[in-house]
Amino acid sequence: MPAHPSAITLIPRPTETVLRPGYFTLDDDTALNIGAGTEPAAELLRTLLAPATGLALPPSPSGQLKLAIDSGLGSLGDEGYVLTIAPHAVLLRAAHLTGLLRGIQTIRQLLPPQALSESPQGDTPWLLPCSEITDHPRHPWRGAMLDVARHFQPVSYLRRYVDVLALHKINVFHLHLTDDQGWRMPVAARPKLTEIGGRRAESQIGPAGSGTYDGVPHGGAYTRAELAGLVRYAAARGVTVMPEIEMPGHVRAALAAYPSLGNQPDRTLDVWTRWGVCDTVLGVHDEVLDFCRTVLEEVMDVFPSPYIHLGGEECPTTEWTHSAAARERAAAEGLSTPEALHGWFLGQIGDFLVRRGRRPVGWAETGAELPLDFTVMTWRDPSHALTAARRGHPVINAYHRATYLDYAQSDAPHEPPAQPGTVVDLRAVHAHDPVPEDADAESAGRVLGTQTQLWTEFVTTPAHIEYLTYPRLCALADRGWSGATDWADFRARLDEHTARLDALGIHRHP
Repeated sequence: MPAHPSAITLIPRPTETVLRPGYFTLDDDTALNIGAGTEPAAELLRTLLAPATGLALPPSPSGQLKLAIDSGLGSLGDEGYVLTIAPHAVLLRAAHLTGLLRGIQTIRQLLPPQALSESPQGDTPWLLPCSEITDHPRHPWRGAMLDVARHFQPVSYLRRYVDVLALHKINVFHLHLTDDQGWRMPVAARPKLTEIGGRRAESQIGPAGSGTYDGVPHGGAYTRAELAGLVRYAAARGVTVMPEIEMPGHVRAALAAYPSLGNQPDRTLDVWTRWGVCDTVLGVHDEVLDFCRTVLEEVMDVFPSPYIHLGGEECPTTEWTHSAAARERAAAEGLSTPEALHGWFLGQIGDFLVRRGRRPVGWAETGAELPLDFTVMTWRDPSHALTAARRGHPVINAYHRATYLDYAQSDAPHEPPAQPGTVVDLRAVHAHDPVPEDADAESAGRVLGTQTQLWTEFVTTPAHIEYLTYPRLCALADRGWSGATDWADFRARLDEHTARLDALGIHRHP
């Protein structure tokens, strides 16, 4: 039997931990005492542990490992849980099912790292250190965004991506499905979106404006069944999949499929092969608004997420300025300039979502350009999070110099190609507090949390995604769940945690 640990090296760090002598051993005799309403948690525990341990964990009223919904733990919120491990019994309690799902990930991390393997590990004793853990998150929003528009990834990889998010108690998978370079979401009423918009002739391989291309066609789109299956898979692990459908900018792929949606309906466009910000945007005529509503109706059918991301940022207004139809629309709506159509457009579509019980989300460039019913995802400047919160928006702080994983992790020459700009190292991610330093209590209360972003202009493979994501996402997960933790403490826990990443086969940064 291994020496009893002097500390529990979990990521994220639990709120309160008390270590006690001894171990509980999971073996062929271990059964689950499955309380009312805990069946999905029991199924997840079996699913996650079976590949490595081979344990059946059958149900039994006298099972040593008990799962229970306990309404008395309501003060711990939707995701809080209490885990009690004694030499002959384990009790996992939570006020809500989601809390049990979080506690199961803690059990996984408490077991030897081999428990995370996808292959049988027959000689490993499955020991849980005796302890009492009371845990709940600092922030309700702890997300990770993956851009599959620039470079498509198969749904089989997206499931793996979700698995590792769940291990780190990340609860939002932000799936960036459409952009200038590709449209990945099927829309039955508009089949050309994926038939034409899902494929491009080649890719730019250098920085924006470099004019260097790899000559390799790229394409891909999901089926409705694949996306619906992904949503169910993630939900079983306590992860919400939030789709992003870009509008009114970043729509070149949609305009290649349906030119009539643009400001020059007779123009033929390709799916963009370049990176950066494309100046072709949606028109503002009625057909466009009907198109957006039709697309979003199908999106909402597939994604039950309360939040729907509309993009909204980096929308050049030059085409509207030069379009007689856009100028007429601006005048008819009482807008002072065609540029004001940006806020008007997002207001129209945001209101459509609100009337259907959803919450629109948008990127904010200046912190002040989105309608008030939008949840704001600020990224460009640290001050924007506070500006948006003071205006009354719920805010997700995604400051790019602390959360954008497409930036290099170091300035070492061996690093793969990355987004030009600053280095975002592990310490920068760990140091990022989603709540602005000078926020008053009311504004601070509007900050929902934070998330990582991985734009994929330079990222083509799952191995590259994982190299850029881990261990930086571990730092964000720790900060988002645990709040501020000492850097030395985090690094000590991460040193132990890398064995878990290795057991999962994660192609991580060293």
